[in-house]
Amino acid sequence: MRNTFAKVLLEEAKKNKKLIFLTGDLGFSVFEEFHKECPDQYINAGVAEQNMTGVAAGLAMEGMLPVIYSIIPFVTMRNFEQIRNDICYQNLNVKIVAVGAGFSYGSYGHTHHGLEDIGIMRTLPGLTILCPGDPIEARHATKAMFKYVGPTYLRLGKGGEPTVHENEPEFTIGKAIELSKGRDITIITTSNMLSRGNEARLDLISKGYSVGLVSMHTVKPLDVGFLLKLADKTGLIVTLEEHSLIGGLGSAAAEVFVDNNIHIQLLRFGVPDRFTKKNGSRAILQGENGLSRDQIILSIERRIQLSRRA
Repeated sequence: MRNTFAKVLLEEAKKNKKLIFLTGDLGFSVFEEFHKECPDQYINAGVAEQNMTGVAAGLAMEGMLPVIYSIIPFVTMRNFEQIRNDICYQNLNVKIVAVGAGFSYGSYGHTHHGLEDIGIMRTLPGLTILCPGDPIEARHATKAMFKYVGPTYLRLGKGGEPTVHENEPEFTIGKAIELSKGRDITIITTSNMLSRGNEARLDLISKGYSVGLVSMHTVKPLDVGFLLKLADKTGLIVTLEEHSLIGGLGSAAAEVFVDNNIHIQLLRFGVPDRFTKKNGSRAILQGENGLSRDQIILSIERRIQLSRRA
């Protein structure tokens, strides 16, 4: 997804000289071509994310189209006050792009994991949150972000995410993409868990279940209408995210069902409310948090068995 974003970013910058890319001393081996072809539109702000965010706000106030970029914790938490007051409070057209969704930077340790960002950013009025699930969605999301006027947060994987879509999807900000329908189970994923959701779908289908798969690429504004319709069409709704169970997609979906007095079987997969003590690769950390394919399938089957006994 990261490389796809870099490619679209360069395409947009060549067309729009007001686009200014600001990086927090990151992206080496990714943005060299951008720097070479659009040197006047490239700013390395250094390890100074708060200042970078303030500069972006000033550029937006002068009619420019600034894009700030860093690893998730550094571009959402270190400068949260500036995002809140300088960008969102003034409803400025600044694009916040974060790389490293979930455990993408696995072995770097918890300082580099992106597990709280959706919950934090959801609290900011007027901020649109885009979480594409594969490179195809990343391309569409990046293009949509530049067409949309207003503060936008784009959450990306680190790279290497497999392509799940077999055909070009219809991508609209705020509208879920339903890859397949299911009567027994519907798995709703966001961000870099789309491929894991598809793995679980295929495995459960082989066991005789009717399973749907949805990519909720926009977490804010959430596709409330789709969720309400889905509640009438499927037996079990599963949310799947590489993010804290607090504040992410699962929380947002639960809020919708509670607020609309909808009684539905809902199973949420995410990272528990704790720091993971073991360090290692993304796969190891997923396993430590119940997010491996086998763990997800086992938990879904257990929930279905329990509901049938009730």
